[in-house]
Amino acid sequence: MSAIPSVPRSARTRSWWGWGYTDAHPDDAECAAMGALLPGTLARPLPIPRIADLPIARPAVTPPPSLAHLVTGDPRARAAHAMGKAYRDVIRALRARPGRIPDLVAHPTGDREVADLLDWAGEHDVAVIPFGGGSSVVGGVEYRGDAHRAVLSLDLTSMGRVLEVDTAGRSARIQAGALGPVLEAQLRPHGLTLRHFPQSFEFSTLGGWLATRAGGHYATVRTHIDDFVQSLRVITPAGAGTSWRLPASGAGPSPDRLFLGSEGALGVITEAWMRLQERPCHKASASVAFTDFHRALDAVRAIAQSDLAPANCRLLDAGEALLSGASHDGSSVLVLGFESATGPVGDRLASAVDLARAHSGRAETPTADRDASAVSAWRSAFLRMPYLRDGLARMGAVVETFETAATWDRIPALIDAVRTEVGAAALKITGRPATVNCRLTHVYPDGAAPYFTVAVAGRPGDEVEVWDDIKAVAGEILHRNRATITHHHAVGRDHRAGYDLQRPEPFALALRAAKDALDPHRILNPGVLLD
Repeated sequence: MSAIPSVPRSARTRSWWGWGYTDAHPDDAECAAMGALLPGTLARPLPIPRIADLPIARPAVTPPPSLAHLVTGDPRARAAHAMGKAYRDVIRALRARPGRIPDLVAHPTGDREVADLLDWAGEHDVAVIPFGGGSSVVGGVEYRGDAHRAVLSLDLTSMGRVLEVDTAGRSARIQAGALGPVLEAQLRPHGLTLRHFPQSFEFSTLGGWLATRAGGHYATVRTHIDDFVQSLRVITPAGAGTSWRLPASGAGPSPDRLFLGSEGALGVITEAWMRLQERPCHKASASVAFTDFHRALDAVRAIAQSDLAPANCRLLDAGEALLSGASHDGSSVLVLGFESATGPVGDRLASAVDLARAHSGRAETPTADRDASAVSAWRSAFLRMPYLRDGLARMGAVVETFETAATWDRIPALIDAVRTEVGAAALKITGRPATVNCRLTHVYPDGAAPYFTVAVAGRPGDEVEVWDDIKAVAGEILHRNRATITHHHAVGRDHRAGYDLQRPEPFALALRAAKDALDPHRILNPGVLLD
């Protein structure tokens, strides 16, 4: 096993108010062109927000001299840590209504400093919001309310090293603040990869993935970060602990499961041993078009229930296919991809295409070691979409997504209900017709994860309220159809109502008891998961 040197981060400038890098944002002309496609949007884009226009008060607390070198009260740092990257966060920044901005931002470099910051915060009634890349889309990294004297954003990105690599066991000990590209750059010399690539990969951290049980890009088999965890180290106000590094164990309830998905409410994940894989060198992809979306669902189910295990198996409905450029004739499109580190995957791709054809699919010619045309179009649109969403937000549009998962017997009716009822609700709320598109992002033998995009012209100045009202309708539909409130976006504060309905009451009782035991001063991410 060997230690790995740190890797410098990108020199590009991150946007404090919107998605990604500032140099990738649509300009005013592109924003206006997009807005013209959505009736009822603004005549010109809202201006790029300025930190100088935000209501940033002086910090309510001062750190002790022993911690002062870790902490900043710089207005730009505080503004960049005030919210995540959901639509409601972006539009609040554009309207200069960010909510409560943290008083201080801390950048610890090790476990001892994390523990010292938690001790100080507990003694002085300071809420602590663990912060990785800040890519939360569910209100997971902001403070709401006024129950605490002050708010500290605990940014872990200074803890971003791969500390050890066990090549024999294909695993690595990695600090939680490692951003996706930084993590992968340190694994690449070993020919290994974590193989976890969420859409937020560039702008999110290992600790964030673990704390939110994040889903990755791969559509089958190991879809969530949970599948790669060997052990965790967690710092809590009640003390620190590290689970044993084991390939498997049947010794009672898993300690790792307590903190996976805990969203910083029970402790701060600072390190993890993660299972790795060899880097794939064999790839093949294809797309299959369908005129009947429900036949396409049957095809996806057949592929998910086979032993083919595609890396990519995403079904785009007609609207989503048109939006991404994967289809222009009203067809739904299934995007298939296979990869391997050990041998060619063309036969597996051909078998999956045959299954799709058996359900009336029209297949593009499969291609090895390069993207099929529809696959390439979809991937480009996938990576660009968050930037375009922010451009539409500048035009006063309400553009946001939500996702879920349900068993196959419920999937067709669930998708139909969301399209119909969310569309009707948006029309009633705004007076404007809405676009409601759907794609399947992950598929399983027993079910699938539909991902919905909603776009409608908002009411100027009331965009947040419009989205909250639409989201409430969507949440009711999911609950009625016994679909989860979230498949991979986490709970945060925005999904609390749905999560409260979904979890069994005895589990809620145990979760509250764990909170009381691990965080007796109730300083860790208040309002996330539980009150």
